[in-house]
This record gives sequence, C-alpha cells and structure tokens, in this order.
Amino acid sequence: MNRIIAIMSAVILIAIITVLFFEKGYIRFNYPDQSTYPVRGIDLSHHQDIIDWDILTREDLSFAFIKATEGGDHKDTQFERNWERAGDIGLVRGAYHFFTFCKPGLEQALNFIQTVPVEKDTLPPSIDLEFSGNCQARPSKEELQHELNVFAKLIEQRYGQIPIVYTTKESYNAFLAGDDLGYPIWIRDIYTKPDLPDGSKWDFWQFTHRGRIHGIDGFVDLNVYNGNKEEFQNLISSGVK
Repeated sequence: MNRIIAIMSAVILIAIITVLFFEKGYIRFNYPDQSTYPVRGIDLSHHQDIIDWDILTREDLSFAFIKATEGGDHKDTQFERNWERAGDIGLVRGAYHFFTFCKPGLEQALNFIQTVPVEKDTLPPSIDLEFSGNCQARPSKEELQHELNVFAKLIEQRYGQIPIVYTTKESYNAFLAGDDLGYPIWIRDIYTKPDLPDGSKWDFWQFTHRGRIHGIDGFVDLNVYNGNKEEFQNLISSGVK
C-alpha cells in the first residue's frame, strides 16, 4: 500500500511540475523540426512592451507579424516602433489587424490602410479572426464572410497581396471550413501539428503562445512558415514593386 501511495504521489508531483513548466513557457507540446520548417518567426503587439532588438538578432528568425490595428479606430501603441525596428534588423515584416465582429469590414480596412505603410518585400497583411478578445456579437458564417471579403478586397487593392487569415480551429470551423475563399491560412495550434478539418493547406503555424526568446521579457508567440526559403521569398515578392 505504501508503495502504491508513493508512486501515486510521484505521478501527481510530476504532473504538477509539468503543468507549471508549461505555464511558464519552459516546456511546450510542439517542437517543429528545423529541417522541415526552416523559416521561423514571431508575432508581436504592445503586449511585448519594449523589445531589445539588438539582442533579438541572436535568434534564428526570418519574419515578424506585427499588430497594427483593431476594429474601426484602434491602433496598436507599439506598431510604429516595432515596424521600424524589425526592419532595421532585417526581419521580413507583416502587419496584422484584429478583426472585430462589431464593425463593418470597410471601416476596419480604412483603419488599417491609414496606419500601415505600403512597402516592398513585406509579408501580405494578415487578418486576425478569432473569438477570444472579440465583442459579444456572433455573426452568421455568411455575414462574417461578407465583411471579411470587403476588408480583404480593399487591402489587396492597396498592398497588392491577398491577405493572410490568422485563425484558431474554433473560428476556422465556424467561419471558413468548407469554403475556399482563397486566403492563405495562418493557424494556431499549441498542442499538435495542424490538420485542418476540411483538408485545406495551411501556410503559417503559430505553434506556441508562450515562447521565450532573447530580447523579449515574458512570452511571445512563435511561428513557422509551411515551405522552404525560396517559396517564402516568392511570397514576400508578390506585393508592390
């Protein structure tokens, strides 16, 4: 009996330690293979506060998605600084917009266009589509796709690139699954390699929300591109000339 209690206690202790290390970002479920996913990056917003960009150069990073806007009028307080400094150290930059369910796509697109400069050799603009942090409205699939398409069309006209859609599995199933809207997909899955329910291809994978890297205090989202370096170069060369 004592041996069984000891074993059970050890198992519980290991489980607690594992959870604590996961919550602190010291271990994670996903470790994408470097040879399979050689192009790696981060996504940033004001939540990362002030970044030491010189120290960040120690990391093997190729790109940074940077939050620019949210809804119809909000601008991320660190966007200009992050955009400029990421470019200074040679990261390929892409701006993203948090798409709210409570504002028309036209209004949100104008907010983004007024904030994000048109520059060469950048990632396509990205649309963050998720339930977390969004307003209480829950549009139908058809309503959401309409506003999303309005937003995307204006963005493509302005920047010359079809925008990427960032999504969780929950929002993908609710709004995108089964309909080929033609947008590159940036999928969040912090537990396993992504497998979209309708068999669609994904282009970027956010594999952890608790990454730790030099130059950033606290957590940062880590991502990989689903392709090789040549394909990545073709992607960033697809915009304005």
